[in-house]
Amino acid sequence: MAPSALPNPSTTIVKRSETSLEAPVRKTALQAISQGVCLPGIPYFNDFEKQRHWTLSHMAAGFRVFARKGYTEGMSGQISVRDPEHPHTFWTNPLGRHFGLLKASDMVLVDYDGNVVGGNTSRPANAAGFLIHSAVHKARPDVVAACHTHSKAGKAWSAFARPLEMLNQDVCYFHGEAQAVYPEFGGVVFSAEEGARLAAALGQKGKGLILRNHGLLTVGGTVDEAAYLFTLMERSCEVQLMVEAAAANGIQKVYVGEQEAAYTFQMASDPEALYWEFQPDLEYEDEMCGGAFRK
Repeated sequence: MAPSALPNPSTTIVKRSETSLEAPVRKTALQAISQGVCLPGIPYFNDFEKQRHWTLSHMAAGFRVFARKGYTEGMSGQISVRDPEHPHTFWTNPLGRHFGLLKASDMVLVDYDGNVVGGNTSRPANAAGFLIHSAVHKARPDVVAACHTHSKAGKAWSAFARPLEMLNQDVCYFHGEAQAVYPEFGGVVFSAEEGARLAAALGQKGKGLILRNHGLLTVGGTVDEAAYLFTLMERSCEVQLMVEAAAANGIQKVYVGEQEAAYTFQMASDPEALYWEFQPDLEYEDEMCGGAFRK
C-alpha cells in the first residue's frame, strides 16, 4: 500500500459479534471498502516539483469533470489548491477560461495578499473568488483544496438557507459538523470581512458549506477529496429538491437514523477513501481527453 500524503490516517474498528472471542480488527475506511487487495493510498512525492505537477494535473482534471457535469456559469467558480512547498500561497484558475479547457499549466499562483507570484500570468484570477478561498485557507491550515461553483442544484437549494437532511446513505458524508450554512448574502464577495465570515461559518470541521442565495463550497485534504465532495453535495441538493417536491404532495419523508448517519460518516470520511471516490471520474476524463489536463 502506497504511503499516505496525510499523516495519521484515521482508523475505524470493524465490529464483530459480542460473542466472538477474536479481538476487533482495526481497518481504515479504504481497507474496509476493499474486498481483497486494498486500493493504494494517496501518492506521495519527496520532490516538490513532482508533487506540484501531480496536484495541478488533478486540479485541472477536477475542472474538466465539473464542466462535464454542467457546473460552469460564465466566469464564476474556482478551485484553489495550497502549494506543497509554499503553504501560504495557493493555485487557482485563470479568470474567463472555460473549465473544460483547463490544463495544469493554466493555473495561477497567488499569495494571501492577492499578489500573483507564479504560474500563468497572462490572465488574472477571480477577485471575488480570491477573497473566499484565501479566507478559507487562512482559517483552516488543514485544508489543501477548496471548490466553489454556481452549480444549478446548489443555487436552488441555497435559496432555503438550510442544511441538507440525512435522506440517504450518500448525504451522510455531510453529517453533523461536516456541513454548515452561511446565512447571509451581501452580493458578490468584494470584501475581506465577508470572506472571513464565510470561512468562520464553515467552522473547523466543515467539509461542505451552503452559501445562501449563492451556491456551494467544499474543502478537502486533497483536490480530489474536495472535488468529489462538491459533486456529492451538488447531487445531494438535487435529491433534496426532488424529495421536497414529493413531500409537498403529502408523501412522508423517512430519515436515516442518527446512529446510522454517524456510523456512515465515520466509515466514509477517511481522506484516502474520499480521494478514491473521485478517481473514477478522473480516469474517465483522462480517457475522454487523452490526458490533456496534464500539460
